[in-house]
Amino acid sequence: MAFNILVCAKQVPDTNVIKINPKTGTLIRDGVASILNNDDANALEEALRIKDKYDDVVVTVASMGPPQAQDMLMECIAMGADNTVLISDRAVGGSDTQATSNALVATIKKAEKEMGKPFDLVFAGRQAIDGDTAQVGPQVAEKLDIPQVTYVEELTLNDAMDECTVKRNMEDGYEIIKVKTPCMLTAIKELNTPRYMTVKGIFTAKEKDMKVWSAADVEVDLETVGLEASPTNVFRSFTPAPKGKGVMLSGNTDKEVVTQLLVSLKDKHII
Repeated sequence: MAFNILVCAKQVPDTNVIKINPKTGTLIRDGVASILNNDDANALEEALRIKDKYDDVVVTVASMGPPQAQDMLMECIAMGADNTVLISDRAVGGSDTQATSNALVATIKKAEKEMGKPFDLVFAGRQAIDGDTAQVGPQVAEKLDIPQVTYVEELTLNDAMDECTVKRNMEDGYEIIKVKTPCMLTAIKELNTPRYMTVKGIFTAKEKDMKVWSAADVEVDLETVGLEASPTNVFRSFTPAPKGKGVMLSGNTDKEVVTQLLVSLKDKHII
């Protein structure tokens, strides 16, 4: 029986300048190019490396978003994923992390029902570049009732494929953790370098029948998804003003430079 890996991925704006709808507090995506979220690309790459190493591994990518998110999923197929599924419905639009995880869990459970078994391993990126919350992966794990390890920077799956040894990045060092499968692992950029799409993969993606499900298809409770069901209230969202130009100090000796610095700080009433 196949070893099934799920990768949760998100299509995000390819820009550092984020525009916010002042009424809803949600991102304005119209007219902004979109890409596969960076950390999710690392999550997909790690799943594909397991597929490269072991026989009979199937990689499925799941996402929630507008219909154009299929473009991102086509890239995932072109990189080497086997299947994709997208939940796309106005009913889930405007979801915060809590509501998003509800929609994704319903989607995952429907995919598992069609397979006839749960996924053996679930990957997600640490966080999305448009939200930076790092909440969706852990929330999905909790609702699927599987163990989780976040901030994964190194991974080894044993040959029996029933246990992972994980190096977990921390602010002051790292942890080495062993966890049984099935489990959720969230990837950071240090985990690997994502591969490029291949020509063969691009042709495969164009021929692939991608599943697009509605909220009704996944049977998610509409009271738990969408903007109205999101407990997060955005007080204010804005693009920070660019920082002023820095000042370069120069001198023939360190003493001269330090003297200039002290004079400058005194003029600004900092000292």
